[in-house]
Parts: sequence; C-alpha cells; structure tokens
Amino acid sequence: MPADEMRDRLIVGLDVPTLAEAEKAVAELGDTVGFYKIGYQLAFAGGLGFAQELVQSGKKVFLDMKLLDIDNTVAKGVENIARMGVTMLTLHAYPKAMRAAVAAAEGSGLCLLGVTVLTSMDEQDLIDAGYEYDPHTLVLRRAEQVRDAGMGGVVCSAAEAEAVRAIVGPDLAVVTPGIRPAGAALGDQKRVMTPAGAIRAGASHLVVARPVVAAADRRAAAETILAEMLTAA
Repeated sequence: MPADEMRDRLIVGLDVPTLAEAEKAVAELGDTVGFYKIGYQLAFAGGLGFAQELVQSGKKVFLDMKLLDIDNTVAKGVENIARMGVTMLTLHAYPKAMRAAVAAAEGSGLCLLGVTVLTSMDEQDLIDAGYEYDPHTLVLRRAEQVRDAGMGGVVCSAAEAEAVRAIVGPDLAVVTPGIRPAGAALGDQKRVMTPAGAIRAGASHLVVARPVVAAADRRAAAETILAEMLTAA
C-alpha cells in the first residue's frame, strides 16, 4: 500500500489542554499527519472551532464525542456536526441512538462510529458497571448492532479487530484506539496492540495520541508509527 494511503489511516489524537498546544502539535507534524481526533479535553477548550479550521485547511477530523441521549437530542446534534464537515463522529453503540444518528446524517458523508467497549476497561470494570458480558462478548454484540443500524463503522480494541471485521464485513471502518508502538508505556490503556498488529488484525484506522503528542519529536514519532504500519501492508 502506498505511504500516502497509509497516512490517511493514522489518526493522531490531539489530547492536549489548550488550543495553543493543539496548534503547535499540528504545526510540528506538518504534512506527516492528515487526520486528527478531537475529544472532550480539547473540545471544551475551543476545539470545536479548531476542528472546522482543520477541515478548512484540508485536514480530516475525527470528532470523538461519544454521543448518547434521547433520540431527538442525538439527531439534532448529529445534524449540526454533519454541517461542520468533519469526517468521523463517535456515539456509544446503543441501538436506538445509532438509528437516530444514521437517519440524521443521511446524505452528509459523515462516518458514524459506534463505540463498543472503552479500551481502558477490562472484565472487572464491566462487572462493576453492571454488565453481564465480558469485554470480548460485549464488543461482538455491539458490532452486530452497529452493522444492523447502518452505521459507518466500529470503535474497538485492536485485540477485537479481527473478530469485529468478520462481523461487519470489508466495507465498514474498524477504528482502533489503544495503539502503542513497541516498547511504549501503556498509560491507562489495558487492551492495546502495536500499529502493525492492528493493521494485520483488520483495523482500517489507528488512533494514536500520547505516543505522538507527548513525544519530544512529534514528527519523528508519527513517522515511526507510519513505518510500522507499512510493514503490515
């Protein structure tokens, strides 16, 4: 696979506290990275406006909002997000919310992603939260619900990517956070995989935050990850 195609599969998470830090990271990464994730931390520090600036500059944006609410509220939120021109948006993979979002995003080109089980959660965490399923079983059940709702893809751990890909088929996005290059610290992630391993497992996109944005040389860190991804192509 050409390097520029692989570049579109790497999503760098701008998990930084201020717009100034985000702008600095994007400037340092330059044309090495073309796809960015904006989550709660940056969104509530002016990141939604920054998302539109990135889109206008030719970058792709993954808005990681993990929406979940009553159907009408989800639908109205998705309608406005679709107008922003971002590429991807996350929702928690609850069937009613997903169906409402799909109807609201129809014709927009916005790729809706269902979040299955957070990669910071293990079996005990799910038990504590009142779920009867282990992480793997719950991920697969929600992958089926994502597919049946007509969503654009799934967010799951790379450890579940192969099984999820078998459920959703070849066309849906399988987006995997919790990616750590060989030798990197795990941080608060519990179900992780290397970039090459995730690609081989069936991931369409990899989300990498701290290994890039916290690196002394952000561009070099991103280039290393891309090189690892290319070994799996």
